[in-house]
Amino acid sequence: MREWLRVDVRRAALALTASALVALGTWTNTAQAAAATEYSVESAKASRSLLIDAAHAGPRLVVVGDRGHILFSDDQGKTWSQARVPTRQLLTAVFFLDDKRGWAVGHDAQLLATTDGGATWNKQFEDLAREAPLLDVRFIDAQHGFAVGAYGALLETTDGGQHWQDVGERLDNPEQMHLNAITQVKDAGLFIVGEQGSMFRSSDDGLTWTPVQSPYEGSLFGVIGTAQPRTLLAFGLRGNLLRSTDFGDSWHAIEVQTPRGPLEFGLANATLLGDGSLVVVGNGGSVLRSRDDGQTFSLYNRADRLALAGVSGLSNDRLLLVGQGGVHLASAEGADEVQP
Repeated sequence: MREWLRVDVRRAALALTASALVALGTWTNTAQAAAATEYSVESAKASRSLLIDAAHAGPRLVVVGDRGHILFSDDQGKTWSQARVPTRQLLTAVFFLDDKRGWAVGHDAQLLATTDGGATWNKQFEDLAREAPLLDVRFIDAQHGFAVGAYGALLETTDGGQHWQDVGERLDNPEQMHLNAITQVKDAGLFIVGEQGSMFRSSDDGLTWTPVQSPYEGSLFGVIGTAQPRTLLAFGLRGNLLRSTDFGDSWHAIEVQTPRGPLEFGLANATLLGDGSLVVVGNGGSVLRSRDDGQTFSLYNRADRLALAGVSGLSNDRLLLVGQGGVHLASAEGADEVQP
């Protein structure tokens, strides 16, 4: 069974698999959508609901997740405000270019945008008939961005999201492997990872894409560029963590040990902290940190063992973690809940 979900918590919480998704219709503009706009329901418990991703909008924190919930915090995660969002669909990823301009993606191939740091959002694009999710979004600059998703979906905009075009034909992906994540690699270009170890890279801002031979045949849920040129990490099922220093020409498997042997929890997301260290999170409350550009990692499993889907750095060597149970504040090693 082909699974498009980046983390097991999504599959468990929503009981959805790719085999249940029906790809019908063609891409449509938001103005052509037949359904009336429904806004996410305001809830005092939104910060404790299922949340999937987190990002910085300048000093502000923004998180996205189930039922169209988008929340923002201006005090390092101590308190949260709920944004007005024109959807009730699961949102899977969020990206900010600066302190004002950001984008979020989710089910029904929805793309949302904000110009006020995440306080309010508008819908730029959706495809209701396709019933397939977008899973990640990345902008090179204010005008040029990409979104990736299920069934090989690759969307591009060159006008800040006013128009989106399906450019999946640029990929050598005949089986339409699900594309789970996209990142920008320093001094190299764009990199995509997905289902069954699929990898693609572009050194010309997405104009052309080349498939990359992967050393792993299982699904990769995330990818991140490090502080070093041409260096990136890809990660996914069963604790698989791969590092390349040459933009994917070669790979080295990073083994993370636990008291019971190699880590086997799925890894979902990662962030680069201000000091250049890397943090990767995943199932079983797993929090991995590397201080040597991803060559080695220390591991901490949180006592609650809740699946983690997203991570972002805070001040004073602290982390914002999101996933099951919503928002969690922790030390940069993942230990000891930090009380507001």
